[in-house]
Amino acid sequence: MKVNASVSDQKVMDYAVPKHSTRPETKRARTANQRIPKWAYLLFILLAGFVTYRINQHRATEVKAAQPAPRPATVAKAIAKDVPLYLDEIGTCAAYETVQVQAQVSGVIIGRHFQDGSEVKKGDLLFTIDPRPFQAVLDQAKAQAALDQVTLKRQQDLRARKVIAQQDYDIAVANAQKSQGAAEAAQVNLDFCYIKSPINGRIGLRNFDVGNLVGPSSSALVTIQGLDPIYTDFTVAQNDLPLVRKYLGGPNLKVQTYLADGSITPRLGDLYFIDKAVQPGSGTVKVRGVTPNPDRALWPSEFVLVRFVLDTLKDATLVPSQAVQISQAGPFVFVVKSDNTVELRPVTPGQRQEGDLTVIENGVKPDETVVVTGQLALSPGAKIAPQPYAPDSSAASKSAM
Repeated sequence: MKVNASVSDQKVMDYAVPKHSTRPETKRARTANQRIPKWAYLLFILLAGFVTYRINQHRATEVKAAQPAPRPATVAKAIAKDVPLYLDEIGTCAAYETVQVQAQVSGVIIGRHFQDGSEVKKGDLLFTIDPRPFQAVLDQAKAQAALDQVTLKRQQDLRARKVIAQQDYDIAVANAQKSQGAAEAAQVNLDFCYIKSPINGRIGLRNFDVGNLVGPSSSALVTIQGLDPIYTDFTVAQNDLPLVRKYLGGPNLKVQTYLADGSITPRLGDLYFIDKAVQPGSGTVKVRGVTPNPDRALWPSEFVLVRFVLDTLKDATLVPSQAVQISQAGPFVFVVKSDNTVELRPVTPGQRQEGDLTVIENGVKPDETVVVTGQLALSPGAKIAPQPYAPDSSAASKSAM
């Protein structure tokens, strides 16, 4: 029994620990087989870098695709310029002078020396009334005056010798003066037979022809109107009176007159008259300017547009009128930053000026860039692709009027 137990124990030990164990050699073989070469590490690094690059590139593409493309828009710089402060009104023209030519003596017209509607100058002969009766009266008066002068001289000689009474001498003096006055009156009446233009102007349609009998009680023979200069009549609303009174008497107060169709260059004239009272019912005040009209382009009673210039605004900030937009919060413009993004800027717009420009009283400074067209697609912070704004000169000129 003891011998068998020993034999069994020996077998167990032999089984547990073999005599020729190969475990250390197996570990070394496995370690040698699992060793990774250096090029594998390099390849792994390159692959990892490539994958990382592709991931970042994909993310950048996604971000770029998510951002909107720059919006096309036209832009312009705000400028500083002297511009007028004005009121725009509608008015009419009136002749600077209007003369109705009347006959001063009675007689038959024997000559007409003008063409209806022509230009005449002061002193031009218009009509001739038969002068023969008046010439006869003048000749008679001159003869009587000459006789009275001879009589007076004789009476002076007799008076010096104290031959005649003082009363006779006084009568001779009175007769000489009376006949001289009669001769002068006859000369005036004879001169009235030759009717001349009293002013420079345009003559109207004649009312009498050769052969008509005319006199002081007859209607006007013809009407002459002076057209250079010409009056520009218009009205100013009583609400604008405080502003007008502020600049009355100023050096920059002018009246600019032009036609609605733009057929003439605006004429710059002076203020001639402003009424002293507001017209009942209309609530307006009459104003009259004197406008140069050398080419007779403006005619009496013609409707015109009037710009009543009150003063000059020095270095006013101007932007194209299209740049000013209206929202529920009020007027605004889009101002372009250096990175081509836009900023919504509230502004206080003033009057529109020549060249389709608008005065900006507050909100924009000169040399700042504003968006002129394309605002509907923009929002604050949006990026734009700016293009220079080219105004339409014809539209600009019309809007200025």
